[in-house]
Amino acid sequence: MTKPRVLVTRVIPDAGLDPVREACDVDLWTDELPPPREELLRRVAGVDGLLSLLTDRVDDELLDAAGPQLRVVSNFAVGFDNIDVPALTRRGIPGGNTPGVLTETTADLAFTLLMAAARRIPESVDYVRDGHWKTWGPMLLMGVDIHGATLGIVGFGRIGREMARRGRGFGMRILYHDVHPATPEDEAELGATRVELDELLRASDFVSLHVNLTDETHHLIDADALRAMKPTAVLVNTSRGPVVDPAALEVALRDGEIFAAGLDVTEPEPLPADHPLVGLPNCVVVPHIASASRVTRDKMARMAADNLLAGVRGERLPTPINPEVYDERA
Repeated sequence: MTKPRVLVTRVIPDAGLDPVREACDVDLWTDELPPPREELLRRVAGVDGLLSLLTDRVDDELLDAAGPQLRVVSNFAVGFDNIDVPALTRRGIPGGNTPGVLTETTADLAFTLLMAAARRIPESVDYVRDGHWKTWGPMLLMGVDIHGATLGIVGFGRIGREMARRGRGFGMRILYHDVHPATPEDEAELGATRVELDELLRASDFVSLHVNLTDETHHLIDADALRAMKPTAVLVNTSRGPVVDPAALEVALRDGEIFAAGLDVTEPEPLPADHPLVGLPNCVVVPHIASASRVTRDKMARMAADNLLAGVRGERLPTPINPEVYDERA
């Protein structure tokens, strides 16, 4: 029996890759960098399934190049702003993602960035490595306190709520802004108070972003938003890079409009080494590693594989991003 043909656009953990290799004829892109667009369009031709990453744009052009036999697109990520979901749905192709498994790991990283930026950890490491540490000093590398501070969470979904739990462990006051209010029970459990965005920005010592990238959230944090924040405030972004206007953030950090920032995601991404934000001592930039623990990435790989294999078998995906395709088939 002929195995289904699938394209996997990057090496993923064996927890997901092994079952895909066993069940399918796999074309695996093994380079560290994502496949160039022309190569992606060439390799996707004739495949039954595609396992994509956030760096792969899945749109009408790619779906046309794949052909009508394509049965599934499985995204190795929670987010899927790289996928034209309506284009998939029009063609009756289910898409899948990997929700839930990286919630706590991402919140861990967000709080790590919060602490590192607040206490100037990267600056302190460089200070020692560069041979500047000669003695203890009462004015040396002073940061801002985390315990007892106010944490403002923009986007109160799974990750935002886990961020609130971590903040409560430090005795922080929790504010949140979300278009969908939490239940009174959830607010009570997390000690969280819903406020408008303007109030959150003005009142918070730390602002942590956990929203999806949409037209409404593109550059949600712009020059006006940054000016509304305290000069002692720290901004943390583990959502999507374009939620923050990078030019406005550079000005705010350089001119002391806010104290510091911690970024796991950027615009553009990756951020060039010579970008002004990389050179600012009060900006901590890491390379999109929020889910980068071995356990979490293994779970993501298994979920992506489960979605891919279900799709090529004609079964319902465990975690579809467009479940309406099944309604249309009924």
